Amino acid sequence: MRLTALALLLALPALRADEGMWTFDNIPVQKIKAKYGVALEPSWLKNLQLATVRFPNGTGAFVSRDGLVVTNHHVGRDAIAQMSTAAADLVRDGFTAATRAQEIKVPGLELMMLVSMEDVTAKVNGAVKPGATDQEALTARRNALADLRKADEAKTGLTCEPVTLYQGGEYWLYRYRKFTDVRLAAAPELQVAAFGGDPDNYTYPRHNLDFALFRVYEDGKPYRPDAILPFSAKGASMGELTFISGHPGTTYRQQTHAQMAYARETGIPFQLRAIERQKQALLALSATSPEARRLAAEAIYSLENGHKRLSGQLLGLSKPENLAKVAEAEAALKAAVAKDPALQARVGGSWDRVAQAVARQKALLAEATYLDTGRATLVGRVAALRHAIALVRLADETAKPSAERLSEFSEGNLKATRAQLLSPRPVHKAIDQALLAAGLEEARQALGDGHPFVKAVLGGRTPEAVAKAAVEGTKLDDAAVRRQLAEGGKAVLDASADPMIRLAKAIDPFSRAIRKQMEAEVTGVFNEQGGRIAEARFKVFGKALYPDATFTLRLGYGPVATYANGTGTLAQPFTTYMGMFDRHLGWGGNAAAAEGGVWTLPQRWLDRQVKLDLATPFNFIYACDTVGGNSGSPVVNVKGEFVGINFDSVYEGQGGYYVYDADTKRAVATDVRAILEALRKIMDAGHLADEALGK
Repeated sequence: MRLTALALLLALPALRADEGMWTFDNIPVQKIKAKYGVALEPSWLKNLQLATVRFPNGTGAFVSRDGLVVTNHHVGRDAIAQMSTAAADLVRDGFTAATRAQEIKVPGLELMMLVSMEDVTAKVNGAVKPGATDQEALTARRNALADLRKADEAKTGLTCEPVTLYQGGEYWLYRYRKFTDVRLAAAPELQVAAFGGDPDNYTYPRHNLDFALFRVYEDGKPYRPDAILPFSAKGASMGELTFISGHPGTTYRQQTHAQMAYARETGIPFQLRAIERQKQALLALSATSPEARRLAAEAIYSLENGHKRLSGQLLGLSKPENLAKVAEAEAALKAAVAKDPALQARVGGSWDRVAQAVARQKALLAEATYLDTGRATLVGRVAALRHAIALVRLADETAKPSAERLSEFSEGNLKATRAQLLSPRPVHKAIDQALLAAGLEEARQALGDGHPFVKAVLGGRTPEAVAKAAVEGTKLDDAAVRRQLAEGGKAVLDASADPMIRLAKAIDPFSRAIRKQMEAEVTGVFNEQGGRIAEARFKVFGKALYPDATFTLRLGYGPVATYANGTGTLAQPFTTYMGMFDRHLGWGGNAAAAEGGVWTLPQRWLDRQVKLDLATPFNFIYACDTVGGNSGSPVVNVKGEFVGINFDSVYEGQGGYYVYDADTKRAVATDVRAILEALRKIMDAGHLADEALGK
């Protein structure tokens, strides 16, 4: 027996990750069949597509015929916090609806189900006139996509989104069914959902019960989905093939070597510094009161998660062998292009054009960050200011012909922009004020007191004073007020004395100018030349390659598999409830509250520990290709049964945002058996367990 076990152990590293985040129009079914002997039928794939839904910041899946949806606790945490109060903190204490009448509707929460996709590349590229500059081509394509979107929505009644794939090599319309009545059904306590906190984040072994249950309603009744992924009572086993369906956010694997070098040397370090400053501002706010601490907790978690993820990306890019792979692949593609005179004439200079644009990107970084409201640390997290900018631009842009507007206000995109503006999702003034003050101070330090933007926005006042006046005096936290201003037109907006509107008006001219410059010198070049490079890849390799992630639906596959995690041994494929309690006790239990209490447990988990089968698998590690946005993605077996829910990936694999490494790319999931055990024995939710099992 010992020899058999040793032979198995030595064979485990051969279970490497399977590369690819595949669009559902281009699933490598033959490749999967050749490697694993599994034939994926079109009906199986369609069921997986329709059972998967997109949350605002992640993924979920229908798991019952009565519209029950499972996602991560951390994906649903915003919604759970939104329905919490100081007296009833559902994030901290958990929640179970004993009956459907007790399920809590979350205003503003929308889920999206992908219904169909259409390749519109020829139509979009046909809108570009011969001899157009890169910026003119970018504008023409955006307007063409917006027009196609508007026409398609009118024709289908669905919510349509334009999608750019392969760095501009393809353009698609994705059609979604939108669900707007979403209710919270159950969620465990934060301390078990995020057990180990930031110290354990992006590590493995893990012990996170990172799930929550919502229910979709239509016309006041539970929605009856045609496609579901029922819970598997058996779960998965070591080496078993799994599939993941989800919405990976953004990857950069098809960027050029010059773009990746910029990310390593400039872009990511800049982002890390900005995140740390924002975190410090929110920690200072948290120290002011227990209620401030509760309100800021989710934003702080998001910043910490982003910081660690970016740090892992930087680690991956800092490995010389990774960028060497990129340089080698780029050289091979250039050589292939050089052999084709027509391709060489069209694409040969594209890499140099991108490198020149990268140099401009670096030179414009500070102004593009603080002045461009579409990407800024200043505006991006300040909800009221984001709304104010949208209102100011709505009044100005809708007075112009559609083709001359900023892209988000063109006729084709206007519906989606207005929906975001008028969403009833809450605006937390305390958080807005802390982030706005920090962002303005950051801009002042980066640009200097003499910069025209700093002078116009601060007007000789301190960032704290400007933020305090704008946030305390604004009424834009009220969706009804935003609607009045949006529908009142330019005259009503110009007459508004709202201080956030006045601040937005001071920012807007600078934002428009830097946006125009970035599109001319950077964004337009990346889009046009990136698309040409993609054309070359298609001609050389066909569509054997998958596109970079774009927060659109993708399929990944791979076995439950261990890896060497740098500790000198192999990571265990499964953890157990026993391991969670061991880690809890190993850190001294609740009395010790080590590292801020990240390894403490809720009292009811200690009281009911005797009810649990401690050998129940808790988390598992598997070799699917995932990134952020795959949080909440269902992990299924070959039968299409739900065996777990993705919630993380390992730190060593974060470089996979840029360069794929089969040895370190591992994802981490909460095991379905752990969810069922908790529902039945801790959360008083056996009825939901039965429903998800189809009983």
